Amino acid sequence: MQEEKKWSLQLGGRELTITTGLLAQQANGSVTVRYGDTVVLAAATMSKGASKISGYFPLMVDYEERYYAAGKIKGSRFIKREGRPSDDAVLSGRAVDRTIRPLFNSRMRNDVQVVVTTLSYDGENNPDTVAMIAASAALTLSDIPWGGPIGAARVGMAENGSLILNPSADESKASALDLLLSGTQDKINMIEAAAKEVTEDKMVEAFQFGFEAIQKITAFIEGIRAEVGKEKSAPALLRGTDEFETQVKAAFLKEGLAEALYLLPKKAMEEAMADLSTKVTAWAKQAFPEQASLDELLTLISDEAADEIVHKNILKSEKRPDGRKLTEIRPIWCQVGILPRTHGTGLFTRGETQALTVTTLGAPGDQMVIDTMETDEKKRYIHFYNFPPYSVGEVKPMRGPGRREIGHGALAEKALMPILPSKEEFPYTIILVSEVLSSNGSSSMASTCGSTLSLMDAGVPIKKPVSGIAMGVITGQDGAYKVLTDIQGLEDHYGDMDFKVAGTIDGITAMQMDVKIDGLTPEVLKVAVAQAKVARLEIMEKMLSVIPAPRANLSAYAPRIITLHINPEKIRDVIGPGGKMINQIIDETGVSIDIEDDGSVFITSTDETSAKQAVEWINNITREVRAGELFQARITRIMNFGAFAEVLPNQEGLIHISELADRRVENVEDVVHVGDIVPVVVKEIDSQGRINLSHKAALHKMNQDN
Repeated sequence: MQEEKKWSLQLGGRELTITTGLLAQQANGSVTVRYGDTVVLAAATMSKGASKISGYFPLMVDYEERYYAAGKIKGSRFIKREGRPSDDAVLSGRAVDRTIRPLFNSRMRNDVQVVVTTLSYDGENNPDTVAMIAASAALTLSDIPWGGPIGAARVGMAENGSLILNPSADESKASALDLLLSGTQDKINMIEAAAKEVTEDKMVEAFQFGFEAIQKITAFIEGIRAEVGKEKSAPALLRGTDEFETQVKAAFLKEGLAEALYLLPKKAMEEAMADLSTKVTAWAKQAFPEQASLDELLTLISDEAADEIVHKNILKSEKRPDGRKLTEIRPIWCQVGILPRTHGTGLFTRGETQALTVTTLGAPGDQMVIDTMETDEKKRYIHFYNFPPYSVGEVKPMRGPGRREIGHGALAEKALMPILPSKEEFPYTIILVSEVLSSNGSSSMASTCGSTLSLMDAGVPIKKPVSGIAMGVITGQDGAYKVLTDIQGLEDHYGDMDFKVAGTIDGITAMQMDVKIDGLTPEVLKVAVAQAKVARLEIMEKMLSVIPAPRANLSAYAPRIITLHINPEKIRDVIGPGGKMINQIIDETGVSIDIEDDGSVFITSTDETSAKQAVEWINNITREVRAGELFQARITRIMNFGAFAEVLPNQEGLIHISELADRRVENVEDVVHVGDIVPVVVKEIDSQGRINLSHKAALHKMNQDN
């Protein structure tokens, strides 16, 4: 066994410890990272030769959450083995992937896999931040060629506006900001944020605050590399001879690559590029018949040449592929209420990107139960994002949502969370489904805009509308840069940044940034955030011209919810033994009933009469009788000294034999029998809560009223 070595760094008032030499020694690089009592293992492995997979650098990142880390057993009654990762685990894996991928050579063709496993979770220190640091350390100390290290930090914000580094679980719950960012010693290369209308200036301040912690972490890992890091091995690179690459690049330019990139619409550009590829491929196969991986090399060289053209044209003359100005947004049109039976719909189209979002309102009991390593909770608002292959004119098998779909849905969900009404104001479960019908850049932000329209069309009383925009950047070797508003697919592919910003008129609610270079400085991000705000407000104006506010009434097809508040001690009476009473109400009225521990009762139904019937039933079960009230009671039991009668469901009182009639009664059954319905008056409720009734007083009262 190799010698175990540990290094520690004070970070955010806690100790960050990196350990190597103990676990997973057959990997190219492995570490455990501990922060508080959260412990993460990262193992990085690389194949010796080139991958059999062609077309891209084959990097696999797997984030494994383990229930044992939190001392939990999987909640399923039938399946206890952990299987498909939760959406939270997928999002954590995406964060690691988006952080480390840009720092690999894009021509590298070795299989590389990074597996991050949470071994211990203390409920206080978020494992995804630790996972990113662990992945960075494992790669840095390994012999795998990589341009790191990176550091990662989470930033929260206290009520007084002060920023918190790596906030605890309790601090995160109270925070108006949840910002996760990562980067190198010089630049930020990944951002993920949820916020409660945080201003642009405050967000930039948070970038700088987190970046300072990132720089401490990268310097810390560099020090460890100097002590125990392995020498980097030579990667298997996809490369032709200098002559081959020079001539192929010249052939693409000669055949009109620069012109094809600037054709409109997108389909015309794609067809021209396909024709160009066919011509150059036919020539290259004759000119270089011995060249291995020819098709893959042609695609790579074409991409690199196109990248150079786009960069040069934008940096030198601000010439975008579709002719727009740098800050110009593509044409937008919106529509609501286009489907007849759904509860709300919003169609948002921007250029060639189109998203249809549909709102469905359900009962409180329709909430989604989330059972993961980190949390057990219920979600009353869920956003699903679908990206069918026809949206980009492709033919592919339709399978379950991948990382991209889960990530984009989560981003739109974050963007809208702060503006939703509270459960007390609007107790419905809200499900939004965004169908991307056409895509040419930033379909996630189109989904966000379409979701705002859909919610307002459904009559959900949102606090404020939210709009979103995707920003890009083109950078030069000399440090020059141009920020692009509303990037389309080609600018995303050949550009250096995809930066999505969503928010209200008053501040940012969600952000996500990925880069294809080593990162961007906080100064560049400051410009991008400010430019994004102008674009967001312009888009919002277009949206509000279609529907300026939420509709006053819900759709006729949406269920109605009636809320009652009962004494919590009466909950068991409404439910009944084994659920008998509540099931009887549901079966006979057809409503849905949800009861919470504080006595809140939610009755959901599309039929008003049924809902009122259920309300009356529950009120009768739970209301307390008062002295002097008159009831038509059902005789339930006969005793020698009197009869018991049910005045309300599960509430009985005693009619003493002396209260059955004005005359002396020798035998109770001379006056009443089990099952009889008789009028009674509540004489009193004694100190023990027993209800005393009078039949003769009820008869007197009825005679007087007549």
